Amino acid sequence: MSSVGAHEVLVENPRHDRHLWNANDDEIGQFLRLAAERILDLKRDPRIKYVSFFKDYGKNAGQEFGHPTSQITATTFVPRRVLYELRAGREYFISKERCVFCDILTQEERQAARVIEARGDYVALGPYAPRVPYETWILPRNHEASFERTGLTKPGLRVNLAALLRRTLQRVRTFTEDFHLVLHTSPNSLHPSKTLGYWKTIDEDYHWHIEIMPVLATKARSYTFKEVYYSPVSSETAVRQMREAKIDG
Repeated sequence: MSSVGAHEVLVENPRHDRHLWNANDDEIGQFLRLAAERILDLKRDPRIKYVSFFKDYGKNAGQEFGHPTSQITATTFVPRRVLYELRAGREYFISKERCVFCDILTQEERQAARVIEARGDYVALGPYAPRVPYETWILPRNHEASFERTGLTKPGLRVNLAALLRRTLQRVRTFTEDFHLVLHTSPNSLHPSKTLGYWKTIDEDYHWHIEIMPVLATKARSYTFKEVYYSPVSSETAVRQMREAKIDG
């Protein structure tokens, strides 16, 4: 049986010292557009069910390259974590006829206890139940299931998302240099599955977002058992500290 898939390394910047937290917003915006282009291109293959975009930075996070890079993998299956979100999102949509991520974002902005920063149509927040200390999500206010559609059509991507991503990573790096960054976008709806139902309402019930998982070697490690986590730092405490962190403009 021959293997099917793809693994690509995306160079974030031609300069060795220009990372996502110290490059300028136009450079970051160009890189995000590149990621969107590559995701869309890989999804044109009907054998591919999901395209994962991620960045591992720091020794404790498994960094592989010294130059600023991120990676993309294309697989014939949808990762388990995304499947959980797809199932939950679909069930919520069937019950409420609304996107659960949109409702989360509305509630978080109304309560204002876990919002770190907002830039235009994008919001950085600490999730209600973090898996690790200082876990952070970045979401678009406007509903969109697919990051690549946003990345290729929305001009605000270069201005607002790039700036928010840069500033959020600066905040994270005041606590640790090591982190995992993962993009959660919709599965390959260009070639929907004939047996799974996730693709039928996916444009309405899913919402792309970026998850940043810091790695703190000095903190007690999270204990996991079938997606049950423990974090010694509450989301509210982490968000307050991140808001107060000194960062560049």
